[in-house]
Amino acid sequence: MAETRNFLPVTRRRALAAISSLAGLALPGWALRPALAEAAPGETESHGLSIFGELAEPADFPHFAYVNPNAPKGGTLVMEPPPPETSSYDSLNPYILRGNPAAGIGLVYDTLMAGSLDERDALYGLVAKQVRTSADKLTYTFILRREARFHDGSPLTAHDVAFSLDILKNEGHPSISQSLRDLVSATAIADDILVVKLAPSRTRDLPIVVASQPIFSKAYYTKHKFNETTMEPPLGSSAYKVGPFNPGRFISFERVPDYWAKDLPVNVGQANFDVIRFDYYADRNVAFEAFKAGSFTAHEEFTSAIWATGYDFPAFREGRVKREEIPDYNNSNSQGWFLNIRRPVFSDPRVRKALGYAFDFEWTNHNLMYDSYKRTSSYFENSDLEAVGPPTPAELALLEPFRDQLPKEVFDAPFQPPVSDGSGQDRNLLRKAIDLLTEAGCTRRDGVTRLPSGKPIEVEFLYNSSFFERLTQPFVKNLKLIGVNARIRIVDSAQYKARLDDFDYDIIMERPRMGYSPGEELRVMFGSRAAGTKGERNVIGVADPVVDALIEKALLANSRAELVAICRALDRVLIAGYYWIPHYYKPTHWIAHWDVFGRPERYPRFDPGIAATWWWDDAKARKINYTGR
Repeated sequence: MAETRNFLPVTRRRALAAISSLAGLALPGWALRPALAEAAPGETESHGLSIFGELAEPADFPHFAYVNPNAPKGGTLVMEPPPPETSSYDSLNPYILRGNPAAGIGLVYDTLMAGSLDERDALYGLVAKQVRTSADKLTYTFILRREARFHDGSPLTAHDVAFSLDILKNEGHPSISQSLRDLVSATAIADDILVVKLAPSRTRDLPIVVASQPIFSKAYYTKHKFNETTMEPPLGSSAYKVGPFNPGRFISFERVPDYWAKDLPVNVGQANFDVIRFDYYADRNVAFEAFKAGSFTAHEEFTSAIWATGYDFPAFREGRVKREEIPDYNNSNSQGWFLNIRRPVFSDPRVRKALGYAFDFEWTNHNLMYDSYKRTSSYFENSDLEAVGPPTPAELALLEPFRDQLPKEVFDAPFQPPVSDGSGQDRNLLRKAIDLLTEAGCTRRDGVTRLPSGKPIEVEFLYNSSFFERLTQPFVKNLKLIGVNARIRIVDSAQYKARLDDFDYDIIMERPRMGYSPGEELRVMFGSRAAGTKGERNVIGVADPVVDALIEKALLANSRAELVAICRALDRVLIAGYYWIPHYYKPTHWIAHWDVFGRPERYPRFDPGIAATWWWDDAKARKINYTGR
């Protein structure tokens, strides 16, 4: 989007400089920039960015509809780190490959634009108040707010943004650097004007990716190395800065009272807590006991057994702890056991498919999870991107050119995970598993199933906590019934991250995060390049030219309808690869909290909004005699 500008003659700049010199005053950098003209023909100017369609909020919106603009400030919100956070951390830099970063560290950085929790794929002005888009959508010119400041009082300028984008592209975590690879340049042509140029092959969501990146102080990183782990609190510019912390125990973030952007529409009614703190626990059961004791104030529950039976404690019975289900309109994603097909044991899709028949979801859901969940069957579960029934004409048009490279089942209704008799050991399903292994050339002797090479089939489930051991043990038992030697290994957080970065595992439990209109994350999770890049999140190791081709089409889709057809086709191809053993999902958040909070009249659509929109209520805390933090 080549944004062109008609600048006033340079003589005016020289005149401004001359006047400044004569007056003995130094004009700020923004005063020396070329004056802005009207948008050139074909250019559009907006207060936000959107992938598809119009922005929901007008240019003069006062605040988001899901906030209380008069929410008071104060109090402390204490939570656990959200999954998949680990039991400790060793770095305050989450933007590089090395280290295990602290939860919430992104709270300290501002971005060019900020998202709405009511919308997907839309951003509104934060550091940038406006953006101009060229007719070809390859150049974006961001006009920054002159009042933007870092926490040390230094100006936040376009030079800082250009520096940030450049260093993230060249030295950032592989998932970030890959997402920015079609960023051609980011140039500060004045303190408050940033021109971003994108490659013609750029992805549809790249402008959103660019505008969402953290902004670092260029001056700060002339004295500090970027590409190294550090426990020194970084210099940020947002509503919070790093407060007291203790690795393995907690990290806190303190509200900045004079935050430069606190009155902007994207921030009104938000960042209401004086302190946001994340407490670390090695075990989720221990964390829940701490919550019951009042050690932290808000808790999102991920364990159905605890949700169903664990709330019979005094504070809950007395009404001092509240519990509720909040609708979740996000894609439910694809939680499951992901198989690392880089391992020879998983090279044959029939072997991968066979393992799935040994997981008895119906027994697990009833006996371990109180029938709380639905079975996942799609990589785009609970969304309009999910493949259903035979391919539509639009999907067939995408798949036909690759027919010779695809399994026949791609052109039928997508494979559905088997439904068991609920016994925990469905003999019919286990027989199907054995038949598939036999079809793949495996043999069984003395209770051990061997690959065609003669090597026993052995698999290891790798975890960094014991949380999923309860779910995995029955699966392991059934795998052994079909001759597969399965085991569980639990390692510490540092070792787990190192093994993930090196793709050194057989099976891991993952819940990849998929956007409402997925774009670059498709490359990160399923692209061939990511399959061979250390630290990337293609945990499966899929490197399929058909998958790559569909991803590229998805990244360039010009309409929602086009994207839906492409993602459904991609879903069919991935499902037919049998790369995972899907788990389950629920379209709600399970939230429990001590009754010490106020909150807006309604929740945002795509997030519970606890840290963003709730506030501390002193009267409620006194009423229940809350004695926690």
